Amino acid sequence: MFKRDFWQQFDYLLFGGVLILCIFGIAMIQSAIAGNEQIANSVSRQVIFVVGGFVVLFLTSLIDYRYLSSLTRIMYIFSVLILMGIYVIGTAVYGSARWFDTGVILIQPSELVKTIMIVILADYFYKTQDQDKNLNWILKSFLITAFVVLWIFIQPNLSMSIVIFVIWFALLWYAGLPFKYLMLFLAVGIVIGAIGFSFLEDYQQRRVTDFLFPDPNARFGETFNVDQAKISIGSGGLLGLGYGQGPQVQLRFLKVRHTDFIFSAMAHEFGFIGTVFIMSILVFIIYRCFRVGQKASDMFGQLIAYGVGTLLFFQMAVNIGVNLNVLPVTGLTLPFISYGGSSLASLLLGIGFVESVSAHRHRE
Repeated sequence: MFKRDFWQQFDYLLFGGVLILCIFGIAMIQSAIAGNEQIANSVSRQVIFVVGGFVVLFLTSLIDYRYLSSLTRIMYIFSVLILMGIYVIGTAVYGSARWFDTGVILIQPSELVKTIMIVILADYFYKTQDQDKNLNWILKSFLITAFVVLWIFIQPNLSMSIVIFVIWFALLWYAGLPFKYLMLFLAVGIVIGAIGFSFLEDYQQRRVTDFLFPDPNARFGETFNVDQAKISIGSGGLLGLGYGQGPQVQLRFLKVRHTDFIFSAMAHEFGFIGTVFIMSILVFIIYRCFRVGQKASDMFGQLIAYGVGTLLFFQMAVNIGVNLNVLPVTGLTLPFISYGGSSLASLLLGIGFVESVSAHRHRE
């Protein structure tokens, strides 16, 4: 378990980048919640999540990722059961039944499931790599994904449903999706999007309509939050107003500043240069995930690393896009920086999978 080749092949650059962002995230959350007694314990909780998450990361990296291939059926059943369990013993927050209340923290199972689905889908494409890449091959992978997404969509949780479908399509593409099917996917996606809009919850529809047709006089809701985010980013300028010195953050004009809009809080206090530096670290982490995938000794390991890299990139792009008002508000966190135990734990678990691929790539 602790052989020399494990330590030689362990990706220390990936590990170090993640550690830096987690520490920075704790500091950023500390600034964002300053003076707010209702969420004063967020920093201490995030510290606990970081420590626990890194323990999970390290333990996961010790396990040869190839063993996971024999457990994917159990992992799939577990994922469905915990998602179904939400409707039996789950807790509704802000109108959505997404959490298990342990009495100490809220646990969001869908965050864990999105990372598990990377392994499940990677295993499917690995085991079917010699099959014809036809519609039957595509449909089977879609049904595997859709049955899990169904239980997330009806919570309702549209953003997480989209994340898992993005992971599915990315792995489908990495596994050799023929180019001729891309136009088919595009056409089907447009039709489903047009038809599915009417089935969304009212607040989900408002997020889209507020984005497309914003009310310039809004003083609350998603439009107001995004406007304050843009003000925060713009007023940060080149160098920022200083850690703990940004009035948009400290005077609480910027809402949900420790979760959804922590990017705006960061830009407000550290400016363009500071934000680019931190985002460069996140881009480097994504690069290291794809680098591990390139060096993997089999397709299973490749797809795991590519899947985690894609997940990180998508969450980063969407979170920043929401803060810049180029995408509708979704609720996706900024990886390793935003407050949120379930999200952080799932991402650190994903990094653990990537480290396992790196550390065990030469072991048969």
